[in-house]
Amino acid sequence: MPPPTVAYFITPHGFGHATRAGAVIAALHARQPQVRFEIFTTVPRWVLADSVTGPFNYHSIVTDVGLAQTSPMSEDLAETVARLDALLPFREPLVAELAAHVQRLGCRAVLCDIAPLGMAVAKAAGIPSILIENFTWDWIYEPYAETEHRLWPHIEYLRSAFAQADVRIQTQPVCAPHSPGLTTGPVGRRPRATREQTRARLGVPLDAQVALLTMGGIEPGRYPFLRALSAQPAYFIIPGGSRDGIQREGNVVLLPHRSEFYHPDLVNACDAVVGKLGYSTLAEAYLAHTPYGYIARPNFRETARLGGFVQSELNGMEIAPEAFANGAWLRQLPDLLSRPRPAAPEQNGAEMIAGFVSELLRLAG
Repeated sequence: MPPPTVAYFITPHGFGHATRAGAVIAALHARQPQVRFEIFTTVPRWVLADSVTGPFNYHSIVTDVGLAQTSPMSEDLAETVARLDALLPFREPLVAELAAHVQRLGCRAVLCDIAPLGMAVAKAAGIPSILIENFTWDWIYEPYAETEHRLWPHIEYLRSAFAQADVRIQTQPVCAPHSPGLTTGPVGRRPRATREQTRARLGVPLDAQVALLTMGGIEPGRYPFLRALSAQPAYFIIPGGSRDGIQREGNVVLLPHRSEFYHPDLVNACDAVVGKLGYSTLAEAYLAHTPYGYIARPNFRETARLGGFVQSELNGMEIAPEAFANGAWLRQLPDLLSRPRPAAPEQNGAEMIAGFVSELLRLAG
């Protein structure tokens, strides 16, 4: 009997959904090493290769729009609408072609990390679809549609598309609770190296207080407050701040946007994380039980749900966007670094999903 094969459709919005999918794939590979994955997305292949422990095939195709952004903190609604207009509704020849493709590949199920194309393809192929989400795009777009009315037809279409999922898995912190087949804890990638090993590679003393500054999958450019950082008594590891490999400026360690370090290892090696509020950073900080100073995105609807979880479960604090931009957040840093580390979670939500999907594959085999 050929090994079980799963198609995975992933939204290209940022890297967080791809890393969440990578955590699920790694957990499934740990449970069933023979499972093969066919991944459909335009997220760079290297992001998946960093996360996925087993072999996979990569298919570059636009599966979703998400939100167009002009910076890590700012969205572009006009561009978002233009991209949605070009993609939706999904063209029947495209869906039929992809459905035939996943059938030829022998896929037994389609997993979707909020990429609605996957549900349409699964339905056309006659195989089960599993939606993995803590929000869906129709829910995210609703507040924007109050001023950008061109979003309403897309909201209705996407709401119907997500409703086609045969199974709905929601991962905490859940933004819009439904009646899913499964609700799990946060899903994220676990560290591979110890705190000591990562600090040794970085050249950071074991007894130093360390804060990781991260803006997720969007390259931030040069931070304007680097000079002020060097006056602080902590080391800062800053992905995206260097153009030419690892650089040091006093007690600041600059890393390139795509560095040689596995991001969960950096989170695990630090005493606190400071960065844009996003699901993957939240999940990795939760699994490494690291306090999180989050930069809220007030226009993004999930902010209240994720921020509340960070404050209650990660000993976190909110950093206002303007305070981050002008460097005033540095006055909050001593408090964040002194906070106790949260209790370690009992289980990674990825392992719960892996068990659920493994049973579905057994029944579909």
